Amino acid sequence: MKKVIRALAIVAGVTLLVAPLAIGTPEYSKKEKKQCIYCHTAMGKKDLNEAGKYYKDHNFSFVGYEEKKKPSPEPTNP
Repeated sequence: MKKVIRALAIVAGVTLLVAPLAIGTPEYSKKEKKQCIYCHTAMGKKDLNEAGKYYKDHNFSFVGYEEKKKPSPEPTNP
């Protein structure tokens, strides 16, 4: 029983030490003051969306980037 408790304590300790690294904010996000999702297709994904590809292709800068506006939904007539 003591071995099981010791093993669980070790696993919990390692998890607590590694968890902040998994949730850390990348430097680019801090630099640009934008959420990760601004450049990535989803949280935790490495795939870049249009903004992310522009940023990467333009020496890690948004200079000249024009964000596409989302079309507003058309009102529905009942």
